[in-house]
Amino acid sequence: MNNTPAADARALRATASAFDAQRGKLPVPGDPHRSADTVAIARQISQLGTLITTLGDQALFRANAENQAPHNAKVITSFADAVEPAGRAASALGAAAHQLAFLDQTEHLRDQPDARGAREVATLVIGNALGMADIALRDTADSLHAASATISPTSVRLQAARSRSTTAAPPPTPSCPSTPAAAPPDRITRSR
Repeated sequence: MNNTPAADARALRATASAFDAQRGKLPVPGDPHRSADTVAIARQISQLGTLITTLGDQALFRANAENQAPHNAKVITSFADAVEPAGRAASALGAAAHQLAFLDQTEHLRDQPDARGAREVATLVIGNALGMADIALRDTADSLHAASATISPTSVRLQAARSRSTTAAPPPTPSCPSTPAAAPPDRITRSR
């Protein structure tokens, strides 16, 4: 295993991107192209479980590495810390799946007044759960992206290339003073 800061930063970024992609697959209430159904949510829970396993594997591989690089502890901690928000996302998706199953089971009762209220509550719970999953997946990806930047910050070569770029922003120009500068006391000024 290559445990250089650059390789570890790439692994953190790749894992963060996988969580971003998972977030992009979340159902959106009211969107017919990304509607919530039990199969779609169960698939996402399964995929999220694979990603959580990846977090654990990444931490384990580095913890078991014979050659411990100085930055290894930070990388291990970053992968391990990402498990908590990823777990929150999985839990929220589990709540959504539970409510979707309830809606499926009570479909034949939807016109009855008692069932109608419970079904409306279930729909609200699904929307809230998907919102919580979205936030948790964003938190997971953001923490991994931030960790990758601390493990392997922008290289000196990249910074130098940016400074030589023809599209680099010009240096800021001083703003014009809003009041005219006072003339030195030993100088006579004329007014028109």
